Amino acid sequence: MAEPKPTIEPMPLRTGMSNAWRFAAFNGLSFQIVLGSPMILYAKTLNANATVLGIIAGMMPLMVIFQIPAAQYINRIGYKRFVLAGWGTRTLFTFGMVLVPLATPFLDGTTRLVLLLALLFGFNLVRGISSCAWLPWITHLIPENYRGRYVSGDAAMANLGSFLTIIVSAACLGERPHPWQFAVIFAFSALMGVVSLMYLNRVPDVPISEEIRSSSQPVPWLDILRHPPFQRLLRFVMVWSLAYGGFTTFIVSFLKSETGLTEARVLFVTSVAFLGGLSSLWLLGHRLDHVGSKPILSLSLCVWLLILAGWIAVAGGGLTAHLPLILTLQFLMGLFAALVGMANNRLAMAIIPAMGRNHFFVIYSVFASVSLGLAPILWGLIIDLIGQRQGWFLGLNWNHYTIFFALVLLVFGVALVLARKLHEPKAASLEALLTDIMIESPQRLWLRLWPRD
Repeated sequence: MAEPKPTIEPMPLRTGMSNAWRFAAFNGLSFQIVLGSPMILYAKTLNANATVLGIIAGMMPLMVIFQIPAAQYINRIGYKRFVLAGWGTRTLFTFGMVLVPLATPFLDGTTRLVLLLALLFGFNLVRGISSCAWLPWITHLIPENYRGRYVSGDAAMANLGSFLTIIVSAACLGERPHPWQFAVIFAFSALMGVVSLMYLNRVPDVPISEEIRSSSQPVPWLDILRHPPFQRLLRFVMVWSLAYGGFTTFIVSFLKSETGLTEARVLFVTSVAFLGGLSSLWLLGHRLDHVGSKPILSLSLCVWLLILAGWIAVAGGGLTAHLPLILTLQFLMGLFAALVGMANNRLAMAIIPAMGRNHFFVIYSVFASVSLGLAPILWGLIIDLIGQRQGWFLGLNWNHYTIFFALVLLVFGVALVLARKLHEPKAASLEALLTDIMIESPQRLWLRLWPRD
């Protein structure tokens, strides 16, 4: 028997969405320091090589694999309690990270790096376990015709928080940061994590029936994996994650080591990606619910191929790494990564059946995240393996970064082919999406601005 859809009144819906968006904003202010560019820059001050940077970038998604054993406890504990417990515990690990830079006078760099990795492991383990309840909770809470609006608002708030975080981090670190300055931004991350918990606690819970709560029926994992629309989505998400995983990490490494930018300038440059992500709300607006996910994925991946071509030209010396070009690439990366993430989540919400929803989402998260976690480790090993070897071909200097960008471009090409094969019955065509963005929307804007008698 299909699980009945929850009845949601307008006020709880507005309350749930607004508090979920506020949680996303403050969560962005928190996790972007621990899992983003500031942490990569701090690890580089401890002489971490590309492989270690890949481990740091891949640790968070790899820990999502623990959702599989954790999923059986969601119905017993409840969505809200499960997520709150995990997010609260991970904030404690963030407070622990504050102490690592402060230990500089009596701990050497290697010891501090090991201690940092241990705290990151605990942070990501707890996050990986507790996150398995988030998407099922939100899918229960948000009706189908509001999900596109929710995921676009969620992405916008997360990118807004992340942008502000990078600006704060850049201003705090300055040109030549001391260890105490890294301690300050880690403390800022921990405090923002506490604030995000306040808004998370205000998101309404979804009741779980006693029948579901006490059910001991075995999970049909193979049947879930064989569900045709879901199987196609898994293939696409795995290839996308392989291409995108660790990409921003090695962009930061490239900008720091190959362009000579200081830590503060690298952070200011990378913050533009979050402005791109924030602008996704303006670009899509109502369109995600209207046109569906499939055309947005196709459009985004086509642009990603152009982005990678730009980075290949920059790394190979075909284009000079001028600031306007780098900022443009960063903006497009943020915009179209946000669009892919939003479209993926909305498509998962649309094709996953109500029966067994928790376990469908666990498999979706695990497949995507494990690929996302293994990718930076793989790319880091390739970069270290190539080392300083280089040669000229087609007018470009093929060094370890040029080859890295070229390999990522090939994987994005495979992702584009798989995106065209996704199953979404109500999706519009790519041509309809382009017509709406480039012709119909500008006409509507002019009609609103045109003076009337």
